[in-house]
Amino acid sequence: MIAFLFPGQGSQAVGMGRALFDQFAECRDVFLEADAALGESLSDLTFNGPADRLTLTENTQPAILTMSTAADRLLAARGMRPAMVAGHSLGEYSAHVAAGTMRFADAVRIVRNRGRYMQEAVPVGTGSMAAILGLDAAGVEQACSEAAQSEVVSAANLNAPGQVVIAGSADAVKRASDRARALGAKRAIPLQVSAPFHCALMQPAEERLTPELRALAVSDPRVPVVANVDAEPKTTASSAIDALIRQIVSPVRWEDVIRRMAAAGVTAFVEVGPGAVLSGLGRKIASDRRFISIDSPEQLAGVEALFAAEASAAGA
Repeated sequence: MIAFLFPGQGSQAVGMGRALFDQFAECRDVFLEADAALGESLSDLTFNGPADRLTLTENTQPAILTMSTAADRLLAARGMRPAMVAGHSLGEYSAHVAAGTMRFADAVRIVRNRGRYMQEAVPVGTGSMAAILGLDAAGVEQACSEAAQSEVVSAANLNAPGQVVIAGSADAVKRASDRARALGAKRAIPLQVSAPFHCALMQPAEERLTPELRALAVSDPRVPVVANVDAEPKTTASSAIDALIRQIVSPVRWEDVIRRMAAAGVTAFVEVGPGAVLSGLGRKIASDRRFISIDSPEQLAGVEALFAAEASAAGA
């Protein structure tokens, strides 16, 4: 069984998707549809930068969604469709576009707003995030609890064994990082982010985005979408939207997502979109499964070979 994974913020790079745009009409159509939906040239910003504008959250989110959808449409046009899908944070929206839960044009507009609302939820400089390496989730939770001092700090991304990202008020994140090192963490690395995502400080963003998500025209997903908030497959439109709403202030349980998909019988994962961050994490979580990625024309043959092997095994 083959599943698709869709990356989130941090995987962007100026120029991503340009080769797909140039070589494949179905990919070009996706970028042009995004430009029309937003009323501006997202494709020009994605292909040409400048990097500081592309890394603004309100631009990064629709750009990654568009790049990921272009790659997914390329595969779909050649008959390569997943049995399950999931996405990391923003990537969950890409997963729902791939699953048919929501239309791409609606998704690109709503993630533009999602990025804007998340950025505006916390004044710049007052929140932060840090990656805690070499300490298990229970240890990170203890560090956050002991360091909070009535401020917000909590696990935001449970990415892989020994890799947990925390988020919250800047001072509390610093205290929790120090405490994590005292509890045995190998490193605590401050992240260059514009806001503290996936923590209680994002409540204003949740309140602004919820009515927009509730107003979307949605359908039941064609394939299960394993959600960040609880690592459970969503098979109805209503449960999908509920999970996207809860996701804004809740941690991304990525390790659990991969384990849940593997337990469901997924033997190979294709990372669809820019970079290979999720493939790297996946190998740390489920080393007995195969992980490949596609963000360029050169990688298409590898995905085709994977699907051919899967079909051959199923027919054996």
